[in-house]
Amino acid sequence: MTTVRERRRDIGQSIFADEIGLEYGIYGEYRLRSAYQPIFAPRGGCLVPVAIEALIQPQVGGQPVPPRTFLEGVPAKDRLYVESLCRALHLHNFQFLGVDGLTLFFNYNPQVNDHLGRALAEIRMMARHLGSFGLKGDMLVCEITEQAASDETVLQRVVAEMRRNGLRIAIDDFGAGHSTEERLRLLEPDIVKIDGGWFAEVCRHAAAEKLFRPLLSLLHDHGAQVLVEGIEQPEQLRVALDGGADLLQGFLMAKPALIGTIFPDKPLALDALLRPSAKVIPLFGQTGT
Repeated sequence: MTTVRERRRDIGQSIFADEIGLEYGIYGEYRLRSAYQPIFAPRGGCLVPVAIEALIQPQVGGQPVPPRTFLEGVPAKDRLYVESLCRALHLHNFQFLGVDGLTLFFNYNPQVNDHLGRALAEIRMMARHLGSFGLKGDMLVCEITEQAASDETVLQRVVAEMRRNGLRIAIDDFGAGHSTEERLRLLEPDIVKIDGGWFAEVCRHAAAEKLFRPLLSLLHDHGAQVLVEGIEQPEQLRVALDGGADLLQGFLMAKPALIGTIFPDKPLALDALLRPSAKVIPLFGQTGT
């Protein structure tokens, strides 16, 4: 039987650096790379990048594989190992963005909680090593994904351990799967991410604002900030802003990009984004110069 100590050693042995120092992981036939998608906050007449979501980009033979396809194929016995491997990659690579002051969001699948001791040990190990990555706990947000937890009590203990180490907690994809009001009451998150598919359906209604605004008010009453994800159309951005969203994420503003590409750190002009033919336009000119 594989012990926690052996799993930790395996993670280190599965991480490698390329010729410029960017790190990637190896799991079976897959090469795993970090990608980051900006998260914006509305400020005046623009959107300012304030955070990033870390995402895994699996590749086989140099060709990308959909992350969901990869993750759904991971056997139950390896879920915690793969989750920890991906998290370590994101923490290691965060320093290469070259942008100060950003918060790092990372995903946490409740299905990895098959054993409380192992789950807590992985969180404590991560917390102990944050300093070596130039990070502090309050720079991190853990997104609890919409999957069912094998044991909700274990999930509560894991969340409590993260908070003890300074991390903030988000519920991912609220309105989908098990990201429900019950989980909201159970975890009392700092941030709630509205599911992009659900939000897109709401935006198809003529009275989208009237449907959406009460939900945001409810979440704010729970003490949570609201992040609307999956924004791809100007009308969706308008509904999110009119509803009082605190944070915004989606292809309309910026797509995920592999680590090593230039991070789009310039504010985006709202009037340009809200036009029917909106494209991603930095407020102060193109990035990368």
